[in-house]
Amino acid sequence: MPIKPLTAAAALAFALLVSGPLQARNIPAPAVDSTVVAGLGSPLLGQLPAFNPAPSLALSVVPDAATVLAGAAAEQPADAAADEQDAAVAAASANITDLRKSLIAMAMKLRDTRYVRGGRDPATGFDCSGFVRYVFAHAVGMQLPNNSASQFLAGLKVKKADMQPGDLVFFRTHGKRRISHVGIYISNGRFIHSPSAGKSVEISSLSEGYWAKRFAGAKRPEAMAQVAGKG
Repeated sequence: MPIKPLTAAAALAFALLVSGPLQARNIPAPAVDSTVVAGLGSPLLGQLPAFNPAPSLALSVVPDAATVLAGAAAEQPADAAADEQDAAVAAASANITDLRKSLIAMAMKLRDTRYVRGGRDPATGFDCSGFVRYVFAHAVGMQLPNNSASQFLAGLKVKKADMQPGDLVFFRTHGKRRISHVGIYISNGRFIHSPSAGKSVEISSLSEGYWAKRFAGAKRPEAMAQVAGKG
């Protein structure tokens, strides 16, 4: 029995599908009126945009594994260095706090030790610089100069508002030019020192009239300043 030509709508559907599943399965195509296909297929197919995946793929760049691993490796040393620095700062802060506590504890143990000019030992007595030198040497192992004037020159200047326990406070008790007395700052304006003949190691206040008038400034021994600077 002869096959009838397709209608216009059927011809259009066939023209769109013929290149796909029908060809893959080798299904014989029905007879189509060539004039209908020529008239309908060409204009419609010409209007369909050509599919080209290259531009889209070019915009979707996925880094390879080596690049990702290299980036992670580059970040790791920075994180490790930051952690190490934080640990060093914490350790330095703990160290300076321990040093200050040791200094004050040693100084307080020597209260009531009598004043002796040139004295450098608790068995015989202290003068002001001998007392300070003994405390630093035996509490934290720091060697300071022998007299108050040299200790003043060796320290780093500290503002009165910034004084910390263990800083040194200096006075001019013999005229306005020469440093002649030194003590160890405790806290709240108080300091401990070996004042003068007939007295012993005691705690005084910077606000007391005598010491307030003669106060020459505060210094931080250089070794203490270096530790504090790291914290």
